[in-house]
Amino acid sequence: VDAGKTTLTERMLALSGKVRAPGSVDTGTTVTDFLPMERERGITIQSAAISFRWNDGVHVQLIDTPGHVDFGVEVSRSVAVLDGGVLVVDAVA
Repeated sequence: VDAGKTTLTERMLALSGKVRAPGSVDTGTTVTDFLPMERERGITIQSAAISFRWNDGVHVQLIDTPGHVDFGVEVSRSVAVLDGGVLVVDAVA
C-alpha cells in the first residue's frame, strides 16, 4: 500500500538540497525508511523525523509515518507531538 508519503518526503529533501538525489522506495534507498525490513518490504514501519530548510530558509520538521493500518499505533504516537500538519491529496487516484 503506497500512498506516496515517503516518496514526497524524498522529493522535498532533494529539492531543499538536504540530499543530492531523492531515494526510491522500490530500491530501498530512502532516508526515512532505514530499517532493514522497511527497505526489504518497501513500506514504512517506524515513523522517522527529519528537518531541513525550505526555499527561503523556512525550517521544516517532517515526520514520515506508516500508511498501513497495522502500524496505526506508530502514527498515533507521531500525531501526539505535532503542532500542525499538511494534508496532501492525490486527485487522480
